[in-house]
Amino acid sequence: MANISTRFFGLDLKSPVIAASSSMTGHAEQVIKLAEAGAGAIVLKSIFEEEIFSELQEELSLRTGMNSDPEYLDYFDYVIKEETLRKYLHLISDTKARTTVPIVASINCVSSSDWTLFARKIEEAGADALELNMFVTPSDASKTSENHEQFYLETIQKVLAVVKIPVTVKISHYFSNLSGMVQKLATTGIAGITIFNRFYSPDVDIQSESVTVADVLSTSHDYLLPLKWTGILSGQIKIDLSATSGIHSAETALKFLLSGATSVQVASVLYHEGPSAITKMNKGISDWMDQKGYKTIADFQGSLSQAATSAQAWERTQFMKYFGEKAY
Repeated sequence: MANISTRFFGLDLKSPVIAASSSMTGHAEQVIKLAEAGAGAIVLKSIFEEEIFSELQEELSLRTGMNSDPEYLDYFDYVIKEETLRKYLHLISDTKARTTVPIVASINCVSSSDWTLFARKIEEAGADALELNMFVTPSDASKTSENHEQFYLETIQKVLAVVKIPVTVKISHYFSNLSGMVQKLATTGIAGITIFNRFYSPDVDIQSESVTVADVLSTSHDYLLPLKWTGILSGQIKIDLSATSGIHSAETALKFLLSGATSVQVASVLYHEGPSAITKMNKGISDWMDQKGYKTIADFQGSLSQAATSAQAWERTQFMKYFGEKAY
């Protein structure tokens, strides 16, 4: 029987299928079910500083007349932040006590002080690793690409200075030079990079003429962009890559492993099928390996990456081959 163990987060994992950060990993009972289903690791639901700020604003709106008091603002900011952290740290310690599967904390902050505060507390609670869920939407024309890159690099440096557990970074594709930026990230001392963040996306309702929310969950066709960049980047950097978005089957997971990822992270398929989706994917990967005669993932991992095949296969962007001639 094939050995499907692999490595990510600087940790040895029994499976390449990781439960990604989502509301599915925000409760202990659900985390235990995902662990029992065979997840290689579980990334807990992210702490979002944006949510803490939103909760603060909501609290203040209920207490009119006091909003302008700086001390009052600071007090409630502290109380809400501490309560959020307390619950999150309990989730870490509770799940760690009930499973041997690696538990990875995830944080998304804006201010550098909160990154380091949260990171220290998370390590003390017993998390096996820490994911920095980082993204900057490049919509502010006054900020340069260098400004955005510096935010990533400085934040990572500050967090690595205060924790000893492995730290990974989950990034978006919004970089003017994605390949160059990933190479910079790979030299910071982090244990891995996950590509890519899945963002909230707006849509437009033409009947009500209003801006609405697009589908939150990925579809099975959404894997193509991260797959392309996995194939391109995996041979360029000496750091583990994980991929996420649109990975709903063992077949898609295998595409990423062949392209150079050491693991994949799943979320949307868990909403559709529940924890059993992980069991099914693990079996599919193992069965395929047995069929092909592969004993370990290392036997084929990266064999179809750009470095192992050709740049043209991964970098071609035009459709001339398919649409260059008349179809009638």
